[in-house]
Amino acid sequence: MAPNTRSAKSKPSKSTFRKPQTRWGGFGRLAFRIVKLLFIAFVGLSLFGVILFRFVNPPFTWLMVQRGFEQKAAGKDWKVDKQWVDFEDIADPMKRAAVAAEDQTFLENHGFDFNAIQKAIQKNAKSKKLIGGSTITQQTAKNVFLYPGRSFVRKGLEAWFTVLIEAFWSKKRIMEVYLNVIEMGDGIYGIEAAAQAYFHKPAAKLNAREAAAIAVIFPSPLRWSATDPTTYLKHRQYLIRQNMRRLGPLEF
Repeated sequence: MAPNTRSAKSKPSKSTFRKPQTRWGGFGRLAFRIVKLLFIAFVGLSLFGVILFRFVNPPFTWLMVQRGFEQKAAGKDWKVDKQWVDFEDIADPMKRAAVAAEDQTFLENHGFDFNAIQKAIQKNAKSKKLIGGSTITQQTAKNVFLYPGRSFVRKGLEAWFTVLIEAFWSKKRIMEVYLNVIEMGDGIYGIEAAAQAYFHKPAAKLNAREAAAIAVIFPSPLRWSATDPTTYLKHRQYLIRQNMRRLGPLEF
């Protein structure tokens, strides 16, 4: 009997019908892996940084570096006047002045004051002069972990670090870091340097009037003076002191 030649023929394997891999398909998978690795690295590094600075004092901020280069470009000496002081060595009126001036719901909010943000959006829509609705935690995130500037990406990063700071730091630590790193004058950073520069005394000895005078310049420390205030700033100081009395002692 003649062999069945039809059955002897091998059937085409499924691999025969597979489409060849394209160059762009391979590139897309590689790009996805790189993006995934970068995302994992960013999350890991940001968590590490936030947890580290819960216990270790930040040595500098990107704003300090930027200001230093600006001073050199203007033919001036590099000036960074700062001295870290612990939370307990900052006068209570200074802490209350910071809350009264910048974030009156600081002890109650979780890093965001949505009422303040909404008011800022409404005012900015009607005015060319932009105002912020940032909390003290948001400002700390911006100063410690981010570069100066304005963009949606930066605001997104600020929100991310704000969430992490609120999760891993106490309010006491947030206030301590905030008052030690923010810009308070030309080359002046932190409350100890500001107290010495403006009132020739340590931060632990500041009274309510002096604390309000320093807190009022937080929004624009290079343009405003704590010791030579304008009429506008004097009125703002009065409002800050009113809020300080209303807030009373703060329990961190």
